[in-house]
Amino acid sequence: MIFKDSKVAVIDGLRTPFMKAPSGHAQDLKAYDLAREAINNLKHRHPFLTDECDLVTMGSVIQNASTSNIAREAMIGAGLNLNTPAYSVTMACISSNVAITNTANSIQLGEVKVAIAGGVESSSDAPVRISHKLKKTLLQAQKAKGFKGFWQVFKDFKFNSLAPEAPAIAEFSTGLTMGADADQLAAKFNISREQQDEFALRSHQLATQAWEAGVFKDEVCALPIPPKFTLVEQDDTFYPNSSLEKLSQLRPAFVKPHGTVTAGNASPITDGAAVSLLMDFETAKAHKLNPQVVIEGYAFSGQNPQGELLLGPAYTIPKLLNEAGLKIKDIDVFEIHEAFAGQVLANLAALQDEDFCKNSLDLPGAFGEIPMDKINTQGGSLSLGHPFGATGSRLLTSATRRLLDSKGKYALISACAAGGLGSSILLKRIG
Repeated sequence: MIFKDSKVAVIDGLRTPFMKAPSGHAQDLKAYDLAREAINNLKHRHPFLTDECDLVTMGSVIQNASTSNIAREAMIGAGLNLNTPAYSVTMACISSNVAITNTANSIQLGEVKVAIAGGVESSSDAPVRISHKLKKTLLQAQKAKGFKGFWQVFKDFKFNSLAPEAPAIAEFSTGLTMGADADQLAAKFNISREQQDEFALRSHQLATQAWEAGVFKDEVCALPIPPKFTLVEQDDTFYPNSSLEKLSQLRPAFVKPHGTVTAGNASPITDGAAVSLLMDFETAKAHKLNPQVVIEGYAFSGQNPQGELLLGPAYTIPKLLNEAGLKIKDIDVFEIHEAFAGQVLANLAALQDEDFCKNSLDLPGAFGEIPMDKINTQGGSLSLGHPFGATGSRLLTSATRRLLDSKGKYALISACAAGGLGSSILLKRIG
């Protein structure tokens, strides 16, 4: 989808610090708390949002049943006008991407003038389920009458049914963990362990340099952590003192003993929230906000989760650029989600692979090489963390800021997602 004469201005974006889970700073917070804080800080930066926000959309993957529409609960908690509609979406790791593009569609159609779109994840608050046997027994017990009735329900009950069920980490359709898929993908495109470790080290070094240079000071809001309300002001997911020697000593995490994906070259489990302020271009000018970047278009993909689970960027980048009539050389800024170092490198390799591009993308030949000096130059998900539902909004904010700083014309964000899904969003600087 390419917008003709896009009206969708990207005005601002901010996020909470991204924090390691499940035993980190946010271990006692719910997704609601994180999302509320992100929206509240955006509201304080732009007070007109209190009464002039037309829509709030949030992506989330791990849902707490008590706040299943996390967008609505968080905006109420942040003090936005109760007349503001809000809804939540889930599309695995690209949940906030679809929140952003749904919102962009509403703005482009003239249905919405001012909107907040983003996402949140609290892996620390992942629901732990009771067994199906226990659930069935408890439901039957609600209808039981008298001692005889209860006896009939519980006489065959086994105490091992009391054991909780841990959240599933494998793909439902394939039974494989995402890490195992990343290992297979890296092997398919001949991405070595050393290459993955080098890319991971690059991410940590660039994130460290960006934090030290103050790049994220206006992007990351301080998060007060109860009960003492200690302020967390920085991501705790990157390692300033990482080295190739340290990374090389880590053992394979998924395919043992010969796999190449480790805890060091995979993104960490992370808690955090991120939001983006999107506005109709003319409305933004009326608020004297000097809109300079618009969403030009987007593309989503679905591919075979068996073997192509993490190839979303390889499918959506050519699709989007071809529709826009652009080439790789026309894009000044790339922000590509780093689920795994091997996943990013495999996608980059796929775009240069003639057989893949011909057979899978129906292209006449290889799509081309994306220069590394345009990709994730201030760190990525490997170092900054990956709260599943929030990453897309972080990518949007980073790409917008980098595009303005570079004085380039186009930026593109891209991500893979569980289930064999992909997303790319094209930005254009018009200021």
